[in-house]
Amino acid sequence: MKFPKLVKVYCPKCKAHTDHSVSIYKGGKRRALSEGQRRYERKNLGYGSTRKPEQKRYAKVTKKQVLTYKCQKCGYTIMKHGLRVKKLELAEVIK
Repeated sequence: MKFPKLVKVYCPKCKAHTDHSVSIYKGGKRRALSEGQRRYERKNLGYGSTRKPEQKRYAKVTKKQVLTYKCQKCGYTIMKHGLRVKKLELAEVIK
């Protein structure tokens, strides 16, 4: 699916509809020393392998893509959830 790189969306900081640049959200690298990661590694210790069985089949074929909208006027970013698409492509829209 092709999605425009520039969209006119409501900005809560400007309190008006302004142009927003769109980008696809990518999750960052997990921190090895964070509390949750330390707890997970502690639970996985022992003679066996992982504590939960590895999932063989997935129910869903696609993942929900998260889009980040950045206001061109003030730089405020909004995250919008829930575009379930196999392939999301940001493209220039010719008017």
